[in-house]
Amino acid sequence: MAVNNPRGALFRVIEPNQHGRVTFVELFFDLVFVYAVTQISHYLLGHFTLLGAFQTGMLFLAVWWVWVYTAWVTNWLDPEKALVRALLFALMLAGLMLSMSIPRAFEDRGLWFALAYAVMQVGRTAFWWTATPPQRAAVRRNAARILSWLSTSAMLWLLGGFADGSTRMALWSAALALEYVSPAVRFWVPRLGASTVEDWMVEGGHMAERCAGFIIIALGESIVVTGATFADLEWTGANAAAFACAFVGTVAMWAVYFNRGAEAGAEMISQSRQSGLVARSAYTYLHMPIVAGIIVSAVGDEIVLKHPLGHTDFTAAAVLIGGPFVFLAGTILFKREVRGFLQLSHGAGLLGLIGLVWFATALSPLVLSALTSALLAIVALWEVLSLRSKPEPHASSATSA
Repeated sequence: MAVNNPRGALFRVIEPNQHGRVTFVELFFDLVFVYAVTQISHYLLGHFTLLGAFQTGMLFLAVWWVWVYTAWVTNWLDPEKALVRALLFALMLAGLMLSMSIPRAFEDRGLWFALAYAVMQVGRTAFWWTATPPQRAAVRRNAARILSWLSTSAMLWLLGGFADGSTRMALWSAALALEYVSPAVRFWVPRLGASTVEDWMVEGGHMAERCAGFIIIALGESIVVTGATFADLEWTGANAAAFACAFVGTVAMWAVYFNRGAEAGAEMISQSRQSGLVARSAYTYLHMPIVAGIIVSAVGDEIVLKHPLGHTDFTAAAVLIGGPFVFLAGTILFKREVRGFLQLSHGAGLLGLIGLVWFATALSPLVLSALTSALLAIVALWEVLSLRSKPEPHASSATSA
């Protein structure tokens, strides 16, 4: 855990009641993942089938996991130290290789993707273990546990890189399952046992800000895709309307997450005595659907920009409704975790999106996009008004608002 310990020279010095800031080198590192998110959305556009959607999901899970693990490690280690900066620069290089491999990860660049991923996961954790002095035995044991799990999954990634077709997908699915279940079982390994709550303690404000930064990355990618696509099209009334709907939807998602949720989450995790558990559930797991929903929504926006009129086919409807639905589902669960109650506004938005399913294919993509964007905007406004009219309940409350 991150504490003020002079024997851990590369660790952050945590001052009581002070928020650990996100450093410039961490923001620089995140630029690689702007590229990675763009590659993922383009992969889905180029493989618009059920198989392509499954493969896109696997790629997204890998990218999110390698980023969030790095966020955990840089919560403990100090990125202002030269060696930690060097680690982040090396991870950036491997991350670029990972991102460049995404378009053909299930073709001829599978081994490159697997190699880059394994190097990032194992190399970063090995660095953390090496940087931890023997006097901090609990931290070293925690690093050793995580390294054991990631080394095992790395073998599956590399075996999948050498394989092809369904064998590659099976091996990579097994690797992802292994990595995603490991925090839930607290990285239990023989002899070393499982991690404790104290092993996972983080500087809560820093973790909240890091994950909020990734939301900005996803939203920024959505804006870039929308702007670049619209710039290359003939500027007709229908395309301009589609552009406006995409912009409204992106701003609404920003408002739903940042207007009240991000601040509440940062305050809650900063004050929690079990910040590691909150970081695991609210920021490691529950931020996944939020980011995924934004990425899928960006894909839907590009589809509508290119084909705003006519009937909406099933796959386009699934993206246009599914993106906002996954985003709202992740957001309502995240806010339930940090606030202690379910947002009625978010639940109503989810029901509204479900209602659109029944007649989505009878609508044009433009009309469907306008309706989903309007629903997101209503959810954002409703939440602001409901929370302004009464004080927020404590985290122990389970009432709806």
